[in-house]
Amino acid sequence: MQFTSLQRAGKTGAAILLASTMLTLSGAAFAQEAAAAAEDGDAIIVTATKRSENLQDVPIAITAFGTAKLEQMQVQKFEDYARYLPSVSYQTSGPGSAKVYFRGVASGENANHSASQPSVGIYLDEQPITTIQGALDVHVYDIARVEALAGPQGTLYGASSEAGTIRIITNKPDTGKFEMGADFEVNSVSKGGEGYTAEGFINVPFNDRMALRAVGWYKKDAGYIDNIAGSLTFPSSGVTLDNAPYVEKDYNDVETYGGRAALKIDLDDNWTVTPQIMGQKQKSNGSFAVESGLGDLQTMQFNPEGARDNWYQAALTIEGKIGSFDVTYAGSYLKRKVTTNSDYADYSYFYDALFGSGAYLYDNAGNVISPNQYIRGIDRFTKQSHELRFTSPSDGVVRFVGGAFYQRQAHNIEQHYIIDNLSDAQQVPGTIDNIWLTKQLRVDRDYAAFGELTADVTEKLSVTMGARVYKYDNSLVGFFGYNNPGFSGNPVYACQSPAVVRGSPCTNLDKSTKDVGWLHKLNVTYKFTDDALIYGTASRGYRPGGINRRGDLPPYDADFIENYEIGWKTSWADNRIRFNGAIYQLNWTDLQISVLGANGLTQIENAGRARIRGVEAELWTRPFGGLTLTGSASYNDAKLTKDYCESDCSPGDAILAPKGTRLPVTAKLKANAVARYEFPVGDSNVHLQAAMVYEGKRTSDLRTVEKAIRGDLPGYATVDLNAGFTMGIWSAEIFANNLFDKRAYSTVGVQCLETTCGDPDGVTAIGPKIYRTPIQPRTIGAKVGFKF
Repeated sequence: MQFTSLQRAGKTGAAILLASTMLTLSGAAFAQEAAAAAEDGDAIIVTATKRSENLQDVPIAITAFGTAKLEQMQVQKFEDYARYLPSVSYQTSGPGSAKVYFRGVASGENANHSASQPSVGIYLDEQPITTIQGALDVHVYDIARVEALAGPQGTLYGASSEAGTIRIITNKPDTGKFEMGADFEVNSVSKGGEGYTAEGFINVPFNDRMALRAVGWYKKDAGYIDNIAGSLTFPSSGVTLDNAPYVEKDYNDVETYGGRAALKIDLDDNWTVTPQIMGQKQKSNGSFAVESGLGDLQTMQFNPEGARDNWYQAALTIEGKIGSFDVTYAGSYLKRKVTTNSDYADYSYFYDALFGSGAYLYDNAGNVISPNQYIRGIDRFTKQSHELRFTSPSDGVVRFVGGAFYQRQAHNIEQHYIIDNLSDAQQVPGTIDNIWLTKQLRVDRDYAAFGELTADVTEKLSVTMGARVYKYDNSLVGFFGYNNPGFSGNPVYACQSPAVVRGSPCTNLDKSTKDVGWLHKLNVTYKFTDDALIYGTASRGYRPGGINRRGDLPPYDADFIENYEIGWKTSWADNRIRFNGAIYQLNWTDLQISVLGANGLTQIENAGRARIRGVEAELWTRPFGGLTLTGSASYNDAKLTKDYCESDCSPGDAILAPKGTRLPVTAKLKANAVARYEFPVGDSNVHLQAAMVYEGKRTSDLRTVEKAIRGDLPGYATVDLNAGFTMGIWSAEIFANNLFDKRAYSTVGVQCLETTCGDPDGVTAIGPKIYRTPIQPRTIGAKVGFKF
């Protein structure tokens, strides 16, 4: 039961000396590296096409950050590198909840547990780690590179890569040398607390055929949002709720620790086996949104809030040869458990003010009780994936990559909506004080066979044709509802059969949907010289259909994106300048739009059409000596090309968003710029760096009325500075991120009843409240490390 999309998500040091030393670079900072590992000007090798290739030879839009670049940009989590991906936008309400979008493909969905799958696939090495609800918050350390593939990647990556794919590639065990390193960081957040990080790795070769690489990390993120004192009086009963037990300064701190271990075994000269396990525990306190009508970085919550996100992934990669073909098997098993505590007092107050419901809530003795409500959630995810792939030699005139893929992901959903001391007669049977229970099992299955064939027509011209045949089979079963009318024959909540999902009182939902289809890709590449190519691509991506949990609504179908793209890859002046880019149009059909429908239940419908026209470009240059200038930008014009209506757009049907409405979440313009200067001082190598990120205004919702209530997210620019040195095996650095303490926001949400949210000039006594998730305030810190 969710009546709204409630989005919840910080001591200033002496930065003046640091700023004055480094601001001289900011005016020159107009470039971001085209692909991560190119700090030294060497070739950038990526594996985005399922084979190792120089990035400048790959005819798709890729941005990649290598190990050195990730370290230079202070990257430790998803949001850190997403800022520098020009085609990526995201929403988040706190750690482990990021919803990722490419090229403006976003409809403002609320990402409810029974809603659509993501439109962007996220991979850890060869294995997908995209879960049904929110991406894993993978700590970034000892990572070989992060690859961002813009546009539909349907043929090679499948269902959850409708708009793009992000790949996190770990450093693998090396049988050739012993390596070890560690880094330690302390930092202070403006108007918040202190944080620190310790992380390290070791690579141990046992012999020339076996090596182990192990990585570990511990990170404490400072809080910067204050939960201030306040009270809430419920109108119908006069009960006053006080939040004194939960008042706290800097209460949204986060603790993260985890590790990764991989073993490489060369069975012979042709076959290698690499088992790997990675796990992480994350404890986040409080919430990460600030509340409208209060002071800077403040909220007022009346119940415990926080999350525990624990997960591990066991993976196995087998690589070898059969004849002249490379063979790869990649399999994994992921298990994740997220426990959450969420305040729901706002909802209780609005509902009481509108309907007087508080007067009808009582304990077993018949006394009226406080209608204060809070949520305890337990989300259990499992995911297994298997891919078997064959790749022909890369030097052939005709080249092939193809194989088969299977994935099964399950989400065991458990949400307790609790009113303390609720009478037995009003609570859901088998629970304690639950006025509402959601206990469901969602299973999404994907099957596919895929292939791409590339032929060199001439020495300069090549053509690629690809296809993927897919099948999805998705189901949702269990219980959701009240005690009453949950058991009284109400068509929405009425029980149909005994309990199937353990912990549920009965079954009032048991639905499934499946479909079969295929995707295509056609690419033509012309290579003018070894340093310049142009390509044209027509490709298709999709997102599977799924289940509406309301019994009177049908399943929703898959949606699709047709992508038409012209791109270029160029290198100049002996590889001292690289300039890449693409121009594209995406036609999005059968949009899966999730809204809060009748009874406050999320419903998904295929409605409307959209078109995104855009351009993205990346520049990397080293004009002289140790000066590197890098930058990237994207422009997206994303809008509806058909009215989005309440039902079928027949005469008289309400138009929720007219044709021409701009799609939400993504700015029209996003850009970044970095300048880095390295120079020797004695036995040390010193660096100075300045970086700027700009993101334009974003709309908050697709629907006209809701957009007016939520308001837009203003555009903003941030500046980051750092300076440091390396000497032998040692390194040290000081940094200031978000130097000017810009208050910008990644997400906006609203809490109210739909009946009051539906009126922009509604009754202010019963809503709405606006919540915005800010980016982290100015953070100043120091870091030391060693590596040998």
